[in-house]
Amino acid sequence: MREFKYVITDEIGIHARPAGMLVKAAKACNSKITLKINGRSADATKLMSVMGLGARHGEEITVQAEGDDEDMAIDKIEEFMKENL
Repeated sequence: MREFKYVITDEIGIHARPAGMLVKAAKACNSKITLKINGRSADATKLMSVMGLGARHGEEITVQAEGDDEDMAIDKIEEFMKENL
C-alpha cells in the first residue's frame, strides 16, 4: 500500500466538477483508492462518497492506493490533485 497527503488549494474544495474528474481518474486504475479526511473515508471510484467527504479549502486529505498498479495510481491521483484541487 502507498499513500500521500495533499492540502486542498481550490477555494471551493472538492466540488462536483473536480470530484467527477477524480472518480474518472480513479476508475482508470486497478488498485483500490481510498480518500481519508477528518476521520472519514471514501472509495475514490464512487462520486457520492467523494462528495460526501465535504473536503474544503486548506484541509489535508490522505490518498491510499492498494493493488497491482498502486505506484502508477498514486502518481496519477497526486498529479490530478496538484492540477485540479
